[in-house]
Amino acid sequence: MIRLLAAATLLVGLAAVPAQSQSLDPTSQDALDKTLRMLLDPAARSGEVSRSTQGAAVDQQVRALAGSEALTQEVYALAGQVLSELVQSTGGDTQKMLQALDRAKSDPAGFAALLSPATQQQLRELAVKLSDKPR
Repeated sequence: MIRLLAAATLLVGLAAVPAQSQSLDPTSQDALDKTLRMLLDPAARSGEVSRSTQGAAVDQQVRALAGSEALTQEVYALAGQVLSELVQSTGGDTQKMLQALDRAKSDPAGFAALLSPATQQQLRELAVKLSDKPR
């Protein structure tokens, strides 16, 4: 589960929990919406990740971790959920998001504990799926 959270955290960091949800200004909400659409649409995501070597490397790591297109899509969907919660909880404050992601690198379980119960459950379920897949 920690590897999965680390991958999700890395994805969230490239695309850029609930203490208390803050409302976003229209520009931030639009940016979040566009990023979420990109994470969920394989064709749009492919175009974006190919624009940088770092994006391509992360995508390759996600695909290796997932082992299938279906699980790859689930990882990206979970990353989108984590991103959404992170953006909402920080009110879109880039510095706060970067600080949270930096802390997540050294304490992924602590970061996961800040996520909503529904997202934590999705994280657990996906971790089980990934650990059960043939290697």
